[in-house]
Amino acid sequence: MFNEERHFDQPIRWAMVGGGRGSQIGYSHRNAAQRDGLFKLVAGAFDLDPQRCRDFGENLGLDGDRCYANYKEMFEQEAQREDGIQAVSIATPNSTHYEICKAALESNLHVVCEKPITFTTEEAEELKEIAAKNNRVIGVMYGYSGFPMVQQAREMVKRGDLGEIRVINMQFAHGFHNEEYELNDPGLKWRVSPEVSGPTYVLGDIGTHAFYLCEVMTGLEVDRLSCMRQSFIKSRTPLEDNAHVMMEFKGGAVGTLWASAVNAGSMHQQKIRIVGSKASIEWWDEQPNQLRYEIQGEPPRILDRGMGYLYQDVEGVAANRVGGGHAEGYFESWANLYHRFALAFDAADRDDQETLAGIWFPGIDAGIEGVRLCEKCVESADQNAAWVEYK
Repeated sequence: MFNEERHFDQPIRWAMVGGGRGSQIGYSHRNAAQRDGLFKLVAGAFDLDPQRCRDFGENLGLDGDRCYANYKEMFEQEAQREDGIQAVSIATPNSTHYEICKAALESNLHVVCEKPITFTTEEAEELKEIAAKNNRVIGVMYGYSGFPMVQQAREMVKRGDLGEIRVINMQFAHGFHNEEYELNDPGLKWRVSPEVSGPTYVLGDIGTHAFYLCEVMTGLEVDRLSCMRQSFIKSRTPLEDNAHVMMEFKGGAVGTLWASAVNAGSMHQQKIRIVGSKASIEWWDEQPNQLRYEIQGEPPRILDRGMGYLYQDVEGVAANRVGGGHAEGYFESWANLYHRFALAFDAADRDDQETLAGIWFPGIDAGIEGVRLCEKCVESADQNAAWVEYK
């Protein structure tokens, strides 16, 4: 079961940039971070409008004087307080991630950032260097990786239950943007604007989620890839609302990734299927408490979260907040990740590098690979789906 005994003498003093009124992502961060009492929200730069920021923060129970009009003011003012913030979460549009993350690290703050963490791998690598220099930790919000059955899949691959991995099929293909909804939706408008979203839309926004599940579950490294992408809503050009990627992995495995916002009628369809020489597994985020396990020549099995036949000796698998049979979902997955972020931040603050190295969480390297995926897909698509080297 989930370890409720972990606590700090004082919770980590935490702030947010962005994620103000009406932001589902901001609400998700606040819900997850404070679920286990390891973080306490004490400040925020939620909105560029000072009064809206103050009103929103005070509604959350914050001191109005710690609700700031911008992140620069917040970092500067909080650094002068004995009880100043120790960590910050960044829930702003993509184009701002690099500059805010860099400023936070240089202000000696730990960071949780939405993805993509930057527009280029060079920027992401720079953030990694700054974090290492200052002994700070960067967490990247790949929120689906906190599900226990994702960790069970990872262990099954690691322990050889599937045999040699041969094929990985990844997809995150919803249908909610099958028409030009951005005309009346500011939240979608910036996602399909290159100057704010970056060089991709669905590849960076949702494709990286599916790709990170592949990284977590298999540990395989891409050798080269080929990508074709389309803008079925023509006004979204040059950004794609649909993309297909073929991958060859080091060691001989192959894979595909389908990322789409125009899969009409679909809710999420984020699925990953891993095919080995002996067996296959499949996980679907709309049924996150189950993992389909298929051994060649035997009937399919549905493995359920919280059951004793799973690898309960693995912390991520045993991180059940309620017993088996009770549905856990999106918020629990995020809370599991924030729990790990807290442990990592605490270990870094104590300069306990051995403990830090033993804590799994989606960190800066996960962020770098998400950015690299987008870069390489654009490079391939711009050459008529040519195969390109991944590194």
